[in-house]
Amino acid sequence: MERVGVLLFSFLALAMSLQVGFLWAAVTLPPEDEPLDRHFYKKPNATCPNVDDFVRHQVTLFWMQDKSITAKLFKLLYADSMVNGCDASILLDGKNTEKKSPLNAGLGEKIFILIDKIKTVVEQRCPGVVSCADILNLATRDAAHLAGAPSYPVFLGRRDGFGSSAAWVDYPSPSSSWATVQNYAISKGLDQQDLVTLLGAHTMGTTHCQYIRDRLYNFNNTGKPDPKMDKSLLKTLRNQCPQTTTKGTNDPVVYLNPKNGPKYEFTNNYYKGVKSYKAVLGIDQQQMWGNYSFVDAYAKSFEAFRQEFALSISRMGGLKVLTGTNGEIRKNCRVTNRNNPSIK
Repeated sequence: MERVGVLLFSFLALAMSLQVGFLWAAVTLPPEDEPLDRHFYKKPNATCPNVDDFVRHQVTLFWMQDKSITAKLFKLLYADSMVNGCDASILLDGKNTEKKSPLNAGLGEKIFILIDKIKTVVEQRCPGVVSCADILNLATRDAAHLAGAPSYPVFLGRRDGFGSSAAWVDYPSPSSSWATVQNYAISKGLDQQDLVTLLGAHTMGTTHCQYIRDRLYNFNNTGKPDPKMDKSLLKTLRNQCPQTTTKGTNDPVVYLNPKNGPKYEFTNNYYKGVKSYKAVLGIDQQQMWGNYSFVDAYAKSFEAFRQEFALSISRMGGLKVLTGTNGEIRKNCRVTNRNNPSIK
């Protein structure tokens, strides 16, 4: 399972400690991210040497009030990076922006307010220097660390894109098949191990009942529940997700990892749940077929999962980045500079 590419020496110490049987950790990032630099904002031409501290402080303040921001930032980074590259297009407001796609409806406004606050603080100290795309990656790293993930290095120097329409949001829904999700991830530049690892973000967060009703009541159009689902979990989820909802009521939500629930802790018991047929989403349970070696390794070793997650999320954050003279550094993460009325 070794990956190929340019070895990132910053990750070498981590990678060497992660061999679990035949499982090898990722030690490369996608080719397009090579211009990124861990110390980008310490360079004379892009000076903001304390940007890590500025971001971490704001994330900590928000996280202490609402620990769910970790799960929301995971989703936000995924929604940004996996559509048209990690260029902060997901942050743009507008009638037909990526933010308005039905697949992004569950993000909520609060997570965008966090990014706004960070951007305001950074602009006050380092005007016109730090991109919204880099802020999103740093904020995700810091929120993950607060929840129990390792504080992995974030390579910087991304620039912000000019946005794309909601029609570009083509990533698979939570009820998609494993083959669909895997093919999509590979088409974007990730690999099978990345996918299994990044799905570990489902150790926290919630999902709407609409994405699991088929497993609860009509699996594969049989009129019966998924026979593989743990019976106690099935009973619990049926109580939370009735087969039909009253017109005008909101679709209920359930925890992706019932064992974690509202704790929002970054743990490996998600993989233990998959092994015990206690995965809530069908896509999570399907990892058992064809990817058992990864699931088993992470279920047995939290440290292996923690470190490999750091590498895979770094790979995702490096997909199709804009650098150099491409893109821009937005003054406001919600609007491009061209459409920003405060810029004359």
